[in-house]
Amino acid sequence: MRIICLFNLKDGVDISEYEEWAKTRDIPAVNDLGSVESFTVHRATGVFGDDKAKPHFGYIEIIDITGLDEFVSDISSEDFQRAAAPFQGFADNPQFILTEDL
Repeated sequence: MRIICLFNLKDGVDISEYEEWAKTRDIPAVNDLGSVESFTVHRATGVFGDDKAKPHFGYIEIIDITGLDEFVSDISSEDFQRAAAPFQGFADNPQFILTEDL
């Protein structure tokens, strides 16, 4: 199963501060979860085929998990909640989209 998270940073958030946190804290912490096969974070840089269009979201997270129940259990731990807490200060209304392969 894959979860895709789309979000923009909140007004006033320092981009370099968020990206440093994502690289050094968030990505390693999520990838260490037993239920996570792969976790990557991407900065949107444009819209293919339209040099003038701006993407609706600045950041995209892709989380490949072994199962939803296992993932929910992993992210519910006090340690993970503490490690992930800064995300709420950075991300403006993140949308977590559940997907399945066709």
